[in-house]
Amino acid sequence: MSKKFIVETSARHIHVTQEHLEILFGKGHELTKKKDLSQPGQFACEERVTIVGPKKELAGVSILGPVRSATQVELSATDARSIGIAAPIRESGDVAGSGACKVIGPCGEIEISEGVIVAKRHIHLTPADAEELGVKDKDIVWVKLDTDGRKAILGDVVVRVSEKFARAMHIDTDESNAVSAPRDLMGEIVEL
Repeated sequence: MSKKFIVETSARHIHVTQEHLEILFGKGHELTKKKDLSQPGQFACEERVTIVGPKKELAGVSILGPVRSATQVELSATDARSIGIAAPIRESGDVAGSGACKVIGPCGEIEISEGVIVAKRHIHLTPADAEELGVKDKDIVWVKLDTDGRKAILGDVVVRVSEKFARAMHIDTDESNAVSAPRDLMGEIVEL
């Protein structure tokens, strides 16, 4: 088996609760699946919202489904700075004390006092994948990206292990642009 894994670019998006979804899109609204994502059960939705910060706003931000227990906005550092939000680099779900924003949908708007983060780069692995790669959940590793003209080794990559995952690394658009990532970019854990 290959010790490599696909490296995917995770563009700006939002996860919402059912309550917030209904405020934004109307009572009883359900998410409309646009396409499946690489992680089992996760999907991009047709629904889009506007994220508003102190400086300006980002329109057309995609919602990812299914609905969650907490609303969370994931932006690149460039996005966050451009709209005036101090968004810390965090793992998904770790939103305590993170950035605040307003979210506007076609039927209403919400204000979240925390929940805006820059997602920490991470690798999703099954337990079998983790064993094969010699890592465990929450390990922090270095990953080599072999791109044409912009090779890089990224540190501070957190390993996330679950039976529910599919083998893939996620980086944000800033990181993807920095290495000129092609659609079929592969990564490999390296020791330094």
